[in-house]
Amino acid sequence: MTLHENITKQDTLRLTRRPADERGKADFGWLKSAHSFSFGNYYDPAHMGFGNLRVINDDLVDGGQGFGAHPHQNAEIFSYVMEGALEHRDSMGNGSVVAAGGVQYMSAGAGVTHSEFNPSKTDQMRFLQVWLLPEVQDTNPAYDTIDLTPADKDGKLKLFLSRDGRDGSMTTQADASVYAATLRGDQTITTDLAAGRKGWVQVASGALNVNGVVLSKGDGLAIEGSGALTFTDGQDAEFLFFDLVD
Repeated sequence: MTLHENITKQDTLRLTRRPADERGKADFGWLKSAHSFSFGNYYDPAHMGFGNLRVINDDLVDGGQGFGAHPHQNAEIFSYVMEGALEHRDSMGNGSVVAAGGVQYMSAGAGVTHSEFNPSKTDQMRFLQVWLLPEVQDTNPAYDTIDLTPADKDGKLKLFLSRDGRDGSMTTQADASVYAATLRGDQTITTDLAAGRKGWVQVASGALNVNGVVLSKGDGLAIEGSGALTFTDGQDAEFLFFDLVD
């Protein structure tokens, strides 16, 4: 796929910014959503996904509203809750409410039906919904949640989803490692992207600098090649970092 904004080459890394204001938009009144990749009525052949990352939707849901029961199959789906709380029920018998700072994960596998609602009658709820493609089709569906404290991700990458479930992360059927972090002031985070992998940064709030590329709320950053990544200049930044199969 080809992204087209702010392409920066550094050693063997190629960084391409996906501006927030160029994402697809949907407004259903009760739901306002921005799509980093083609989704629903938004279709752009230049933005169909990145590696095995298929969907990033930034959703704002009114109080008492939500998504009724609907099916999924062969998708690894997680919801990263930014504001309010998200209530989940599914055909596996799971039911939970995940508050801001928490993540819910569902491996749809051979097929599952679920619903997601804002349990508050008055407060809005905001979350990032992400879909990854599994390595193997038609596995047994699964569900899990994790709570991330502010300390978990303060100035560091906190792994919360991985193929092997290491370091207390949730286990996914996708070849991906997904991290959350917050960054502010003079904090610096460094990591390496290995050869044969791709990276993606999604800014949930605030602003930061990644290897000289300035990113703000809603921006994405596609990373190709291999080498060192440095996250600096955080202004109340919260972001996700994806280490993906190439």
